[in-house]
Amino acid sequence: MKKFVLVSVCSIGLLAGCASGSAEGPATSAAPVDTVNDPLEPINRAVLEFNKVVDHFLLKPALLTYQLVPPPIRDGVHNALLNLKAPVIFANDLLQGETGRAGNTAARFAINSTVGLLGIWDPADIWFGIPGHTEDFGQTMATWGAGEGPFLMLPLLGPSNPRDLLGLAVDSAADPFNWYARNIDEDTFIYVRQGLTVLDTRDELGGSLDALERTSLDFYASLRTIYRQRRADEIKNRPTSQKPTAPSVSMAAKPDDAVETKPAQAK
Repeated sequence: MKKFVLVSVCSIGLLAGCASGSAEGPATSAAPVDTVNDPLEPINRAVLEFNKVVDHFLLKPALLTYQLVPPPIRDGVHNALLNLKAPVIFANDLLQGETGRAGNTAARFAINSTVGLLGIWDPADIWFGIPGHTEDFGQTMATWGAGEGPFLMLPLLGPSNPRDLLGLAVDSAADPFNWYARNIDEDTFIYVRQGLTVLDTRDELGGSLDALERTSLDFYASLRTIYRQRRADEIKNRPTSQKPTAPSVSMAAKPDDAVETKPAQAK
């Protein structure tokens, strides 16, 4: 059972790199490799095909079960997951010199963890007008001047690059809730949290991914472009220029919450 959970946990980024398991024709590059920073394109395309198989046989069956849960409960799960990210978001706000945004993050965490019943509800936004945002260490390194490196399509983790992959590892290691769970030998909490994150994000992205695959002449190239443009928008804290069909591998909330300047939407 743990092995299955671990595979599912790693698949959060796969949400960006897979859609339905339908077959595609031979893929052709939408632009010369050197102009899209993708020297490993042939390997990346093969990894995408692998990710789509995993999505079809593992994630989609799990998602069908998750969607039987009433929407209000799924909304509460989503809100709680975002609330659990607050300490990491707060740290990255400070590392980027965004003290005002750090204050908002701290206020949201205090309000939603108490009045919001451990984050299940979002009174910080609804009552106090403090919308949510996300930050991760990949974005922090970008603000420090670190380049993204070549585009990567990772097994199970989906679209990324060396900078964002390192950022994901740092955020996971720095997460105080992960520390606490390990210290009390409750790694199950980590598995459950990440498994729910996978299902929550997959639930939100399913239709967008399927539509993107159906309408794209080159699904891989479309994912690559959307991912890189979306990350550029997130780093600059501006409204995204792309429909959220390719989230960062580090996302632990629905796509709209990852657009820093857009208020979190209450359902």
